[in-house]
Amino acid sequence: MKFCWVTLRVENMEKSLEFYQGVLGLTVNSRHGGGETEIVMLGEENMPKVELLCTGGEVSDGRGKGISIGFETPSLDKSLEEMKKRNIRIKGPFFPNPHVGFFFISDPDGYEVQFVENFRN
Repeated sequence: MKFCWVTLRVENMEKSLEFYQGVLGLTVNSRHGGGETEIVMLGEENMPKVELLCTGGEVSDGRGKGISIGFETPSLDKSLEEMKKRNIRIKGPFFPNPHVGFFFISDPDGYEVQFVENFRN
């Protein structure tokens, strides 16, 4: 079995795309629909995707609660600097052991996005 994507229900597609493309640097792989329902798949070919799903008027109060998606970064320090420049609220950084460090930010819908660096000796 192969992991394909994670679906995030979003309230405003354009605002979410601004975040996922502008802040995280993800590319649009495909875009479908429009009007009441729009789906955008973000990420590179042959890799797991982030699916943004926007359905007109169907918004859940529980959206974003308990969900965290993670991205590996080559430099935790550079990623922290970039988020600070963008005035994005940061939770962390955390260093649970000498081999890993991470921090969290939130997307426009409250989903936690984790940046992690695996330190190699």
